[in-house]
Amino acid sequence: MKKWIDILVRRILTVSGFTTSAAILLIIGFLFKEAVGLFGNPIVDKGYVLALNPQNPVSSLSAQEIKNLFDEEITNWKEVGGPDLPVKVFRLEDLDKLYTEAELGAEYERAGEKITEQVEQNPGIIAFIPEVLVKPYTNKLHLIKDETIPVKDVLLGTEWFPTATPSPIFGILPLIGGTLWVSFFAILIALPFGLAVSIYLAEVASPEMRKFLKPVIELLNGIPSVVYGFFGLAVIVPFLQHTFHLPVGESGLAGSLVLAIMALPTIITVAEDAMRSCPRSMREASLALGATQWQTIYKVVIPFSISGITSGVVLGIGRAIGETMAVLMVTGNAAVMPASLLEPLRTIPATIAAELGEAPAGGAHYQALFLLGVILFFITLIINSCVELVSARNKNKH
Repeated sequence: MKKWIDILVRRILTVSGFTTSAAILLIIGFLFKEAVGLFGNPIVDKGYVLALNPQNPVSSLSAQEIKNLFDEEITNWKEVGGPDLPVKVFRLEDLDKLYTEAELGAEYERAGEKITEQVEQNPGIIAFIPEVLVKPYTNKLHLIKDETIPVKDVLLGTEWFPTATPSPIFGILPLIGGTLWVSFFAILIALPFGLAVSIYLAEVASPEMRKFLKPVIELLNGIPSVVYGFFGLAVIVPFLQHTFHLPVGESGLAGSLVLAIMALPTIITVAEDAMRSCPRSMREASLALGATQWQTIYKVVIPFSISGITSGVVLGIGRAIGETMAVLMVTGNAAVMPASLLEPLRTIPATIAAELGEAPAGGAHYQALFLLGVILFFITLIINSCVELVSARNKNKH
């Protein structure tokens, strides 16, 4: 009977492990499939075209150039390799200003004809129009080449503007920079405090004080991140705004401080456990040779526990990089390249949380957010691999 129970338990565990692994692989596969789909989308919104005068030789434009043309930051075609002509932007709604309802038709049946007329009459025009309206007149128009979103424009782009028309921009460098910027300074703030508290708990505190503080610190890990976000919004943000005379207190520094507070319990717990694993004989040997308690700590205990301390730091970094709600509430959510900790910025998790609900399913914006998820996956994978390497080194050392 016992043999059959062992076999049954073994098979249940095998099936559970296989199912879990398969589910994880399917999730990762779906994530990558949606992310790669972004690069199959056209630069211009689906269903629309950019039409130029037939005499205009410009045949292709990047998403940034299209945005600058329609934002009137580029005012002459020679700035994009065209003739010396002023740029005239034309959108579908401009038809109502140029023609009467009778001229356009009750159901806009003559809209395509009138659009073509405008394009032919204006040498410097660029028209953003539905493809279906001008399909019968394409031989009279010069259409910008329909290219797909380039990989380099996404991975090396410095502007995130997914709702721009006629061409959305998905430059992810500001989001990666914001994520790494906030996380780096969070760990820079949390590390000395976390290390100091872990040394106190492991080497200095009395058993009674340790028994009181250790559960309190571990309890901090269970506080929801939105509570930390509210604390940052109510206390840290106004403090920074008043102290540095900022127009707004939501900034990278506010995010770093909140994440540092959130990472402290992880760093303290792991580092303290690593220090307490240092053999008593090593401490006694150091003291017997005449070393003081503090010399023993930084010359014996810390070097012996460095692998465990590093694991705690790396786990703290992982907590900081993957955090969503707290960062979303205190960083200002400005998708710009960070130049200072006192400026608003945006992280990858905050962007996904803020925009996924508004992105049309299957669209370019939706797929761009999945691409951000893939990048976050690789960052987390690298961090977890570092933890495994450090843990393996620690085991080999023992």
